[in-house]
Amino acid sequence: MRTLRATAVAVLTLTVVLAAASAMAAGGGHHADSGVLLKDFIFRVLNFAVVVGILVYFVTKPIKRGLASRRESLEKALEEAEKARREAEAKYAEYEAKLKDASEEIAAIEEEIRREGELERERIIANAREMAEKMVKDSERAATQEVAKATRELREEAASLAISLAREMLKKNFTDADQKRLVDEYMQKMQKAGELS
Repeated sequence: MRTLRATAVAVLTLTVVLAAASAMAAGGGHHADSGVLLKDFIFRVLNFAVVVGILVYFVTKPIKRGLASRRESLEKALEEAEKARREAEAKYAEYEAKLKDASEEIAAIEEEIRREGELERERIIANAREMAEKMVKDSERAATQEVAKATRELREEAASLAISLAREMLKKNFTDADQKRLVDEYMQKMQKAGELS
């Protein structure tokens, strides 16, 4: 406000000085005319100075208020911008920390999944080996049982066939005389056994 008043006073002073200088320069020959012109000029200068003074008096306050309001709004906008910048930086730091934590957590999860996958693979391989060994043992046991069963069946069939063949041969080749001879031999063996006892 002081600078505005100082400027107004300087403008008025300069105007008056210029008016006086022009009046003195024109003061040569026509003294009467120049007096009227000087009065008219001074009147106009004073009129101008009053108008400028009134304008300065009445216009400076609203301008000052407007400039002050504008300065306050700019300061407020700057403060809000600074606050928003700090908040954005804080959010950025927070999100960067969360991203770092998330990256570490993802790496840990990947490692855990890989480790569990290895364990599961080893478990599957062990189970497959056990199943293969069991299948081999089962097949060996089944083969042994089948061989034993087949051997038994072959022996039974061979025995049955031998008996059938023997029966057939006995029927064909065994006569009544052979039968009497066998009975006599058996009886003699029994008598000898009875004598010994």
